[in-house]
Amino acid sequence: MQVTLVPTGEVNKIWEEVKPHLQKAADYTYGRFEVEDIRISITDYDHTLWIAFDDTGIKGAVVTCVKQYPRKKYLDFTFIGGEDALTWKQPMLKVLQHWAYDNQCDGIESSGRLGWERALKADGYKPLWQTYELPIATSGLGA
Repeated sequence: MQVTLVPTGEVNKIWEEVKPHLQKAADYTYGRFEVEDIRISITDYDHTLWIAFDDTGIKGAVVTCVKQYPRKKYLDFTFIGGEDALTWKQPMLKVLQHWAYDNQCDGIESSGRLGWERALKADGYKPLWQTYELPIATSGLGA
């Protein structure tokens, strides 16, 4: 399994193969992002696309961005998607850990659905918080 950063200028060339892997991630944003918005965040803004692939094609994709807080810098896994994640999770994580270290990040972070806790716990991640939302329409304010 190989893992590589996709140069911004090459994203559109492979997008049709990457797109299905990131569609489910877009779906889990509950309307905040469409998969096309993810592509634009990579080609026009500060996000980076990483892919895991083998002889048969792309198996997974991770979209990252660096978040600079007042006192710390983190590599954020903004979107993750793919098939057979157990075959590419460790190689991807190893590459991204090195990249974060080389770029003086204090750590790696991600927000996601509760199922990610099971997948990441063995790698030393610990859940710090979970993001929840209360839509206005169901809060009683719209009535």
